[in-house]
Amino acid sequence: MRYYIIAGEASGDLHGANLMKHIQQRDNSAIFQFWGGDRMQAVGGSLVKHYRELAFMGFLEVILNLKTILSNIKTCKQDILSFQPDVLILIDYPGFNMRIASFAKVNGIKTIYYISPQIWAWKEKRGYQLKKSVDRMLTILPFEKAFYKKFDMDVDFVGHPLLDAIEGFEELLPMPNFKEDSRPIIALLPGSRKQEYAAMLPVMGKMKQYFPHHRFVVAAAPSTDVAVLRSLLADESIEIVKGATYPLLQRATAALVTSGTATLETALFNVPQVVCYRGSWVSYWIARQLVKVKYISLVNLIMDRVVVTELIQGDFNVDLLKKELQRLLDGSARDKMLVDYKELRTLLGGPGASSRAAAIVLEELSSQE
Repeated sequence: MRYYIIAGEASGDLHGANLMKHIQQRDNSAIFQFWGGDRMQAVGGSLVKHYRELAFMGFLEVILNLKTILSNIKTCKQDILSFQPDVLILIDYPGFNMRIASFAKVNGIKTIYYISPQIWAWKEKRGYQLKKSVDRMLTILPFEKAFYKKFDMDVDFVGHPLLDAIEGFEELLPMPNFKEDSRPIIALLPGSRKQEYAAMLPVMGKMKQYFPHHRFVVAAAPSTDVAVLRSLLADESIEIVKGATYPLLQRATAALVTSGTATLETALFNVPQVVCYRGSWVSYWIARQLVKVKYISLVNLIMDRVVVTELIQGDFNVDLLKKELQRLLDGSARDKMLVDYKELRTLLGGPGASSRAAAIVLEELSSQE
């Protein structure tokens, strides 16, 4: 079978790669063509465009890069028609993928949406569009199944694929060129997009002067230019590791994390965290008018209460960040967060999401034969 997969960011690349591996186990003649990243490319197939060329964060940034985005959509449509897939698999990335889903419907291409776009946060009525254009919806958050019932959609909750990615790391993972010492580690996860780490890292890095007995280490995404990260840090003693986020989290005492999938990854490694976010003020103002959810971190959204502190926009400053980090290093706040993490893991449905998703993809393909 021929599979066309579109993932537009680092987390989608991770989940896309795991899905591809499980598809291969069921279909040894699988042919993949995809938009994604290094992890998907390592599984095999043809990479059309890397996610680092697609990652535009915020309303203003999308407007400024609209010409590039429209060009990418046109390229994608042409490539899908040329490839003639048996199935199109879309992974999150709604601004792009929902347009492609409508296009695929018109052209009679079976479409499976794996990892539902977060329409429950804003533009809820896009559920009607998804009902028209998607043949099967696979969700990874426990509350999404009930949400889609409003649109008369019977979706499949497969569990969260991060549990698969993290499961089985009982032994300490190696970190090349990383010299172990006795100081406790504070992990800095500033995001994978240029707009993210440019906004987050300078403030995160200033914590080093207030916690001199801790070792501060930045987790750089595989596609990130380390020299750019280094230029954002005033303290040269702050270390940077590339492509080793999970080994770093295994060793971390606490973490400062840019809002996104990394907040959930950090929780699943049982690392107490402060969630940080700062975007352009224009994008933030627009988001405040449109976004309906109470929280920005996946941890708090899934638990439906405050488990991790969120420092957003103006609240993301040196004084508040220092205060919250100190709380994490003290006993009671830290212990409470770790107890909440156990409940979070239970809500996520257990490991096996990638396998269940692959089984549904093959089930859909067999039904059209």
